[in-house]
Amino acid sequence: MKLIPPTNILLSQMMNWFTSQQQTYQWGGPEFPFPFTAETFRQGLKLDELNSFALQDDNRQFVAFGQFYLREGRCHLGRLVVSPDQRGRGLGKLLVEQLIKKGRAQLQVSECSLFVLKDNHNALQLYLSLGFILADYPKPMPIEDCFYMVKAGD
Repeated sequence: MKLIPPTNILLSQMMNWFTSQQQTYQWGGPEFPFPFTAETFRQGLKLDELNSFALQDDNRQFVAFGQFYLREGRCHLGRLVVSPDQRGRGLGKLLVEQLIKKGRAQLQVSECSLFVLKDNHNALQLYLSLGFILADYPKPMPIEDCFYMVKAGD
């Protein structure tokens, strides 16, 4: 498994992973457009501003996507998703672990953070298993019904 830059072909595949406004909101947040076109999907991803990566398996199949950027002095992970037909295989854990490693090194920070909707129980359990803990966000929460989670350096 390795992280690679997302190509237009991979992004067009990923567009098919989201078939409802609720799915798109849960993954992309309140500002992500739905319905979307190829152009608005790319714009919503803010590829010029955020470090974006596709996770490719050993057969070069695109299986997951995630982003990171500096927020509140931490490597902040966002827009984490595993292909619907690949879920339940531990790929979310691999994705997060690889993004943490790359993000910490690139941003030169030791701590990481993320937001997760309170009703996204599978994601919440994943992040807890990886050592993230619930924390107070130092500003007003940008998304309602959301937890802020942090992970200290290893």
